[in-house]
Parts: sequence; structure tokens; C-alpha cells
Amino acid sequence: MTDIRFYHNAPYRLRVACVLTAKASGGGRRVSVFAPDGSVARHFDQMLWSFQPLAFVPHVAAGSPLAAETPVVIGSHVDALPHDDVLINLGTDLPTGFERFRLVIEIVGPGDAERLAARTRFRRYKDLGFPLDTHDLAQRSGE
Repeated sequence: MTDIRFYHNAPYRLRVACVLTAKASGGGRRVSVFAPDGSVARHFDQMLWSFQPLAFVPHVAAGSPLAAETPVVIGSHVDALPHDDVLINLGTDLPTGFERFRLVIEIVGPGDAERLAARTRFRRYKDLGFPLDTHDLAQRSGE
């Protein structure tokens, strides 16, 4: 069964996505990043190149010939993502086909629109019977 984790109160959603991606791939997990918005996908790709000055997170776009062997793949269609381990959802809707992943990570920023969309996704996952785990990032940072 797919586990679902929500990280809410993320001060900067893509930065948290970078940290979680690096942590998961550094731990040997294969990460698929669903970014249906092309500008978000490009920004996330650029951030992965520079967010850790002394480390590199190997990643490619889903259409790359190296996608199947690269630990992190970024794509705008879930069915084009080659890994079934971890899915990081950077979209606003429930990703079609999320059930094939072992873990789905949802990151929720501080904006009202993000929180409202996340609440809808949370309720949908819950209604479908998936186990949910929540992490309040504001509590972790002491804010």
C-alpha cells in the first residue's frame, strides 16, 4: 500500500522538495518528481544543481535516455516517470496513478491557495483509505 506524507508550513516549497529529494536519493531511494507546470519543473531542476554547494543530486528530465538509471527523474506526466519508489508531487491536484508508488510526498507552502488544494488532496487520500502522515515544518524550525 502507498504511504502518503504531508509536509506543511513549508516556508519555501521547492527548497523543501530539494531537501527531501536529496535525503531520499542519498538514502538509496529512487525519486520521481511530478511537476505538471513546466516552469516549476525547470526551476526545481535548476535548484537541484545549486542548493547544496558541496554535493550533487543526480537528476534528469523524464524524457532523457538516462532516466531509467538516474536516481531522480523530473516529469510533467506521472506515467512517464520510470521509478515506483518515491513520488514528490509538485502539482496542485492528486496525481493520476499515484497508487503505484511506495511513498507519495506532498509539500504544502504557506499560501492560502496551496493550503486549500492540499486539504482537498488530503481528504481525497483519506477517503480512498491511504495511510497519512503529517509533519509540521513550522514546529521543527521553532517558528
